[in-house]
Amino acid sequence: MDAHLPKETKELAKKHRFKSLKRVDLVPDQLLDPTPFGAQYGSLENGLTYYVRCNPKPQMRAALALAVKVGSIFEEENERGIAHIVEHLAFSATKKYTNHDIVKFLESIGAEFGACGNAYTSFDETVYELFVPIDKPGILSEAISILSEFSSEIRISEEDLDKERGAVLEEYRQGRDASGRLSEETFASIMKGSKYANRLPIGLEKVIRSAPAKIPKQFYEKWYNLQSMAVIAVGDFPNTESVVELIAQKFGHIISPEPPIISPGPKIPFHGETRFSCLVEPEASGTTVEINWKMLNDEPKTVRDYKDWLIGVVFRSALNRRFTKISRRKNPPFFVCSAAEVELVRPVKAIQISSSCKEKSILEALTSVLTELARVRSHDFSEREISIACANIMAEMESAYLEREKMQSSTWRYQYLQHFLRDEAVLGLEFEAQLFKSILPQLSASEVSRYSEKLRMSESSVIIITEPRATVTEKDLKDLLSETNSLEEKGKISPWEDDIIPEEVVQVKPNPGKVSEESEYQDIGVTELVLSNGMKVCYKCTEFKNDQVIFKGYSYGGYSELSESDFLSCILSSSITGEIGQFGYKPTVLEDMLAGKRAGVYTELGAYTRSFIGDCSPSDLETALQLVYQLFVTCVEPDEDDIKRVIHIVEELIRADERDPYSVFTNRVTRIKYGNSYFYKSPLVNDLPKVDPKKACEYFDCSFKDPSTFTVVIIGNLDPAMIQPLILEYLGGIPKPSEPVFHLKLDDLKGLPSTPPVNVVREIVRSPMVEAQCSVHISLNIKLCSETLLEEMWFATFLSQLLQTKMTQALRFKHGEIYSVSVDSNFGYSKPSKTADLEGEITIEFSCDPIVSSALVDIALDETLHLQEHGPSEEDVSTVLEIEQRDHENELQPEEDLSQDFDKSGLLSSCFRVNYTALSSRASSE
Repeated sequence: MDAHLPKETKELAKKHRFKSLKRVDLVPDQLLDPTPFGAQYGSLENGLTYYVRCNPKPQMRAALALAVKVGSIFEEENERGIAHIVEHLAFSATKKYTNHDIVKFLESIGAEFGACGNAYTSFDETVYELFVPIDKPGILSEAISILSEFSSEIRISEEDLDKERGAVLEEYRQGRDASGRLSEETFASIMKGSKYANRLPIGLEKVIRSAPAKIPKQFYEKWYNLQSMAVIAVGDFPNTESVVELIAQKFGHIISPEPPIISPGPKIPFHGETRFSCLVEPEASGTTVEINWKMLNDEPKTVRDYKDWLIGVVFRSALNRRFTKISRRKNPPFFVCSAAEVELVRPVKAIQISSSCKEKSILEALTSVLTELARVRSHDFSEREISIACANIMAEMESAYLEREKMQSSTWRYQYLQHFLRDEAVLGLEFEAQLFKSILPQLSASEVSRYSEKLRMSESSVIIITEPRATVTEKDLKDLLSETNSLEEKGKISPWEDDIIPEEVVQVKPNPGKVSEESEYQDIGVTELVLSNGMKVCYKCTEFKNDQVIFKGYSYGGYSELSESDFLSCILSSSITGEIGQFGYKPTVLEDMLAGKRAGVYTELGAYTRSFIGDCSPSDLETALQLVYQLFVTCVEPDEDDIKRVIHIVEELIRADERDPYSVFTNRVTRIKYGNSYFYKSPLVNDLPKVDPKKACEYFDCSFKDPSTFTVVIIGNLDPAMIQPLILEYLGGIPKPSEPVFHLKLDDLKGLPSTPPVNVVREIVRSPMVEAQCSVHISLNIKLCSETLLEEMWFATFLSQLLQTKMTQALRFKHGEIYSVSVDSNFGYSKPSKTADLEGEITIEFSCDPIVSSALVDIALDETLHLQEHGPSEEDVSTVLEIEQRDHENELQPEEDLSQDFDKSGLLSSCFRVNYTALSSRASSE
């Protein structure tokens, strides 16, 4: 077979991006269309706003929402947390639905609580969301009826409130870990001087515990007014008119009282001087520096506004490229640093630069960030830097544009929510793509660089540092700021020096391979090739997405083959080689080489397999396969600076784990379940000198050396004329080593070393904590029979879902003591085999008040035991099958009927022959 690409397909691959899309004439003062694109949009006579759109992705599904422009900022001091409590009570009971009947209804139609029915409360709004199937009569009507109940008929009694307090308290408690405490202090520092600083949506513990029902009832009746609400419905509807009629039918009869007079919004805390906040958190996961520049959160209203916004996007992309390059230098000032635009509250946004660094390196990290901003102001970005940033941004927009007809309903729902809540324009991807195509090529380096003037330290800036132990004072930060300003004023900051970038990923074209065997599986549309170097490649052309090709290559043999002496070095091989460059180039150089392309490949080394995974645009498939070729032919050489940087990062992570009480718990659970095995044991700082970088690089090279051991699967929007020539050139061109490397068959694999417990273990792990918290972990050992493995794997999945449902009903809805519970099945550490039984576990995890942890464990075990002895009810099985059926339909097109493959409770009950062999819960001590 000729391995050279046909001329016409080469030209097709090189076609100009957005070729068929015309630019628009830019009139700076032209208003952006305020009407939301693609929606039937209007309001009912009672003031309710609605958005309805027909969208076929996914099929026979609807994404619904009720948005309320009421959040925690509306609360008085004695109401702090009440807006959030009202949101919780909505799913508990309304006039029509009682005793969590809404949750039961959702689960009965396959819409799992949490994933398909949920809500959130923020400072400025409360939003209720449903994602429901609409392939059966009456479901859509009932779902819209539920939203109607939320708008005006939430039942708020003392009994209802008492049942829900425990769940809200646990949600509050979860936010009191190190991350939550730091987030609260950080927000308070940024918003100091505003009511927002004291109105976190979760509220105050004393209000959650003791507020009488009349307070949330009064809040609900005062603020929930149809004139401040919108219903959004996006789904696979036959037409929009019938949905609008449904909304009118369910909401039109509601008469809201006159909305209360709202006083001017809270004071916005802008200031001319830099504010400083030095936070010390003994359980912190690392040392960080964060700078926020606050500004008004005005949405673009004109083409000029849109251009200004896009300039900010380009500026941050170019700045982040510099930060990435700095982080990979010798003795870098930080591990990672990035700039982003974030919304703080509805009226205020911030440009935020965050960096993570070594302990006691805060001043170096802050100096580097401030110096880089000053460098841009003094010398501008280069035209090349802006060109790279624009190319990457344009590539992302092109991908979105090509997929515009396949946008998910939940994405449209989000856009319409932002239109209602933020007055954000919904322009449609075609027009936005035209704006990108018209604006980006015209941007100059000096124009983008001027954006840095907005980031002067006199522009409402706040510097926040976080450390596990105090090493820096506010005076240190002020002195550093003054010194950096002085250097900029005196012109003593030098220009940026950029890398030299090669033009081609593959410098010397490989000798193409040949096809040794070819098989066609027409029933599933798959072509299978065996190449002359032994690699097996299967590919399938699909149309699920217009602008995506994904592939995975895998081979047997992983960490389980390692000796204890080699294990630590080899398990760090991906991190070490990732810093050096796995594809023949430094990572920062490769990123520039791939500018404007959407092609990425990454590697995974696991317990039993090695794999590479790729994701690209169809037009960039050649580049992605070139990366795979480079992966196999590159010999990674240890570099002292790169090694030192990786070891420093690992050391910081280990020290963070040592500070984290959750890690103490996790490590103990692992020790109980697997014994004192080196494979499962967390490394210590004292272990790091034992790491052999040369051995790590050699292990990685050997992992991706022999193509004959790999099977590659490629699917996506493939050009049939191009795919085989590309496969032969870049996969077939990988040289086969003279001796087999990692040539292991499935039955040759070694199992992981472990000594699981033989008896039931129940243990409390105590760890000092700043605030009392508790995590519970229950592990149930399970063995699946090899003769019926595929069937029993499905049963294990269903069993996990069944347990999740039962635990939620018991622990949250009945006893009201948890916020959420997670149930999962895990067989990842079991040695893969076609003949042996498969061993694994089903885990049940939740957090709770330490005082009630033992009682909740007993309840969870009682529920498990009841299922073992009596099996699930017909209703239980029906609910689980419906949820799994709907999940399956969401993931696959066309849809298939799973339920016909299973009978009812008999088969599912037979799967539940498990014995729990490990149980561990962690209670904190203050």
